[in-house]
Amino acid sequence: MKQSLYIYNNGDLKRKDNTLQFTTYEGDKRDIPIERISDIYILSEMSFNTAFINYISQYGIPLHFFNYYNFYTGSYYPKESLLAGQLLVKQVEHYTCYDERLVIAKEFIKAAADNIYRNLRYYNSRGKDVAECMKEVNSLRKKLDHTEFIEELMGIEGNIRKNYYKAWNTIVNQEIQFEKRVMHPPDNMINSLISFVNSLIYVKTLSEIYHTQLDPTISYLHEPGFRRYSLCLDISEVFKPLIGDRLIFSLLNKNQITEKSFTKELNFLHLKKEASRLIVTEFEKRMKQTIMHKELGKKVSYQYLIRLEAYKLIKHLIGEKEYEGFRIWLEAYKLIKHLIGEKEYEGFRIWW
Repeated sequence: MKQSLYIYNNGDLKRKDNTLQFTTYEGDKRDIPIERISDIYILSEMSFNTAFINYISQYGIPLHFFNYYNFYTGSYYPKESLLAGQLLVKQVEHYTCYDERLVIAKEFIKAAADNIYRNLRYYNSRGKDVAECMKEVNSLRKKLDHTEFIEELMGIEGNIRKNYYKAWNTIVNQEIQFEKRVMHPPDNMINSLISFVNSLIYVKTLSEIYHTQLDPTISYLHEPGFRRYSLCLDISEVFKPLIGDRLIFSLLNKNQITEKSFTKELNFLHLKKEASRLIVTEFEKRMKQTIMHKELGKKVSYQYLIRLEAYKLIKHLIGEKEYEGFRIWLEAYKLIKHLIGEKEYEGFRIWW
């Protein structure tokens, strides 16, 4: 199975015969079989040449860059090999037709809101009193079906997250005053964690989209713009509560990440190298966790779920099947459908 390669030490990356070789500035060398690499994350100073770029392009390996503060700065995206002109036309048509665009954008937010509510419900059942936040989020969720404009949709989504973030001080065991989401730059350790983990989900989504026929620059919830892969922002909305937020809760509640994990003099903006490595390790563990996929009849990893989300969007664009965003907890809805005779109830199985 291919794996992501994270590099934290300064050095040189180059092609050596039919593999890759990383050499630190101190002279230590490590050969890396290219067949085992799915994508590469650079979190250090790195030198490489065109021979290296050409070689990873042959294998379709994206290269992602982060700066000193662990902020995502950009990606090298190899030439696309899965080109599909008809799908590109369909993708653009669903953007230019506002009603069709709204359908997709609404489903992204509805799935994200359901997954947010599931997180709150999970912790409320475990002694964290977030019932009031659950009530507010649930009330806002009910408004999503009645929205007629994407700006209105994003406004409701913003209010959902505002109420969701109010619950974080209750969910997290550490004494951290987290009042609101601040991004440019993050103003405390939780905001720094959210920014870093969300960027990992974003670039992981980009890597998965690369293996489909979708164009990552054409999006539906977020407005397509310059210098960003906005479809990754759309799809990652579905998975941030499931993967990112739960990872952050776990790291903080197990005291794996504390104030000591940050450079305090920089207002907790900078994660220390050891802490960043820990987060990446735990993130990759979660991406490899599996659940039983009802339609495929087999276990799939969370990472592959992201690619499946892209495939579901493709089916919607070509008119094969209406897109429905991934939800981690649909039991209540499925039970209701069973009770009214609409669909036989089948319980959801999951391995955390």
